[in-house]
Amino acid sequence: MSYDTAKSAFADWGVDTDAALEQLTRIPISMHCWQGDDVVGFEQKSGSSGGGIQATGNHPGRARTPDELRADLEFAYAMIPGKHRLNLHAMYLDTDARPDRDEIEFEHFAPWVDWARDQGIGLDFNPTFFAHSKADDNLTLSHPDQGIRDFWIEHGKRSRDIAARMGAALASPCVNNIWVPDGYKDTPIDRMSARARLEGSLDIMLAPPQDKTHMLDAVESKLFGIGVEACTVGSHEFYMGYAIRNGTLLCLDMGHFHPTENIADKLSAVALSLDEILLHVSRPMRWDSDHVILLNEDILQMAQELVSADLLGRTHIGLDFFDATISRTAAWTIGTRNMQKALLRALLMPWEQLKAAESTLDFSHRLIVTEEFRDMPFGAVWAEFCAREDRPNGQALIAELDRYQASVAGRG
Repeated sequence: MSYDTAKSAFADWGVDTDAALEQLTRIPISMHCWQGDDVVGFEQKSGSSGGGIQATGNHPGRARTPDELRADLEFAYAMIPGKHRLNLHAMYLDTDARPDRDEIEFEHFAPWVDWARDQGIGLDFNPTFFAHSKADDNLTLSHPDQGIRDFWIEHGKRSRDIAARMGAALASPCVNNIWVPDGYKDTPIDRMSARARLEGSLDIMLAPPQDKTHMLDAVESKLFGIGVEACTVGSHEFYMGYAIRNGTLLCLDMGHFHPTENIADKLSAVALSLDEILLHVSRPMRWDSDHVILLNEDILQMAQELVSADLLGRTHIGLDFFDATISRTAAWTIGTRNMQKALLRALLMPWEQLKAAESTLDFSHRLIVTEEFRDMPFGAVWAEFCAREDRPNGQALIAELDRYQASVAGRG
C-alpha cells in the first residue's frame, strides 16, 4: 500500500499521519551501551561478575574496545530513523588510567563526550554498582560495613558530577540513573535496617546540588534478581516513596516487576506524584531476562499510555536489554525501531473518539474502534517514516544488518 492511500485511510478516522510522523522525529530514545559488549565494560582493574547481571550467549562480534563499541553504535544509529541518545555506564570509561570506582573523573569519559558531540546526540549515565569486589555480597549502599557504603557513596557522587558535566558539555540534560543490586538470597530478619542504610546513603550521595538543566537524578527499583531472590532492598515501594519525597525521577524498568504486572498501568499512577519518569524498556520473558523488545502487546500498551495520558514530554525513554545470542547491532536496531513503531501506532490512534466513548461508558464502541485499528495500514506509514529519514527498511535493512555482522564476526 502507498503512503498516500494509508494517509487517506487514517484521515477517515480524523488522524493526521504527517503530524504523527513529525512528532515521532522529536522523540529521542536512549540506546544502552551495554548491549554491544555483553555488560563487560572497559575497566582496567579486575573486578567481579556479581551483582545480578548476566548476559547469555557468545555470538561473534562483541565489541572489545571503546572504538569498536562506538563504531557499532554508529552503524546502529544509521539504521534507526531520527536522532537519539546513548546511555553510558560508569564501567565504560575510555582511558589508559586505572581508577577504581571511587576515583573516576570526567576526563575518563571525555572521548565519549567528544564522540557524542560529533554525532549530534545526547548522553545519559549510570553509576555501576555491580561487577566489583566490593559488590560481591550483593550489598553496596545498604551494606552493614560503613567503609563499603562510603566507597559506593563516593562512586555515586562522582558519577553525578560526571553526568552533570556531560549534560553541560552537550547542552542536553543527562539522566543519571541509580540502580543497586542490594538484597538477600534468603529471607532476612531485619529489612528495615537495610532500607534505612540505603536511604541514608542515597541522601548523602544526592546532597551536593546539581543544575537540573545539566543533570537529572533517577532511582530504579527491582522485584528481585540473581542472588537476591528473597528480598530486594530497593523495591518499587521504597523508590517510589523516595522519588516523591526527594524530587528525583522514578525509573520503571519493564523487567523489574512481577511478570503479570503491566507497566503501562503504572505510568499514570506515578505521574500524578512525579514531575518526570524514566522508562527502561525491556522484554522479561522470565522476570528480568532482558530480551530484545518485540512489537508486542506490552510495548504497544505502554506507548499508548504515554500518548493518551500526554506523558511524552515528561518521560525519558531508554532501553535495557542484553542478548549475546544474536547480532548485537541487530539487537539495538530491532529494539529501538520497535519502540518507535509502538510510539507511531500510538500517535496514529483516534484518541478523542476513544476518550469520548469511554467518558460516556460506551465500552462497546471503544472496543470496536481499538479492534478495527489493528487492521489499519501502520506499516505503510512506518515505511514512509524510514524513507523521509533516509533509513533502510524491509529487505534492505536485513541486507545492511547481515553485511555489518559479517564485517565484525572475526572479532576474538
